[in-house]
Amino acid sequence: MHDEITLIWNQFNKELLYFINKRIKNNDISKDILQDVFIKIHLNINKLRNKEKIASWIYNITRNSIIDYYRDKNRFKNNEYIDIEVIEEIMPDENNSNLNENLNEIHKCLLPFIEKLTPEYKNAIQTTVIREISQKDYAEQLGISYSGTKSRVQRAKKQLHDLFINCCNVHIDKFGNIIDFEKKELCKCGCNN
Repeated sequence: MHDEITLIWNQFNKELLYFINKRIKNNDISKDILQDVFIKIHLNINKLRNKEKIASWIYNITRNSIIDYYRDKNRFKNNEYIDIEVIEEIMPDENNSNLNENLNEIHKCLLPFIEKLTPEYKNAIQTTVIREISQKDYAEQLGISYSGTKSRVQRAKKQLHDLFINCCNVHIDKFGNIIDFEKKELCKCGCNN
């Protein structure tokens, strides 16, 4: 088993550190999270039934560890609230083909909800989340205060969250991660789940 963990480390450690750094933006904390990820891999590798899905399994552990970091820092208001930022973290990355089908479906279903937002909020989400322009830069583009931009983005995320929850039954794990969802019967979002 030690050799297997060494192989996993050699194959994944650099790309996982990059993946974590992209979401944490603090190299020391990212390295700590990476160490935690490999401890979890070491402790749970024997529970992995399908070795062909190891990459997906490792990325799920990594996502959960990032979410745990934010939760530990009291960055979630409560455990019941599914923050759109959690959804953003698990949205498919064009460079990562290892994400499972459910997460791809969530991504597809978010787009019709974004279209339902008012132009002001739609623009805020598209600019800061999808195009990944900082809220500070976005504030400068609009000529409004940084705090005003932060409020606008938060209101947009809240509306997007509400649209998603009103249309879909969301199944989360004990850490608050979305593991599956299904459209409610009356939902007309245009999503094909």
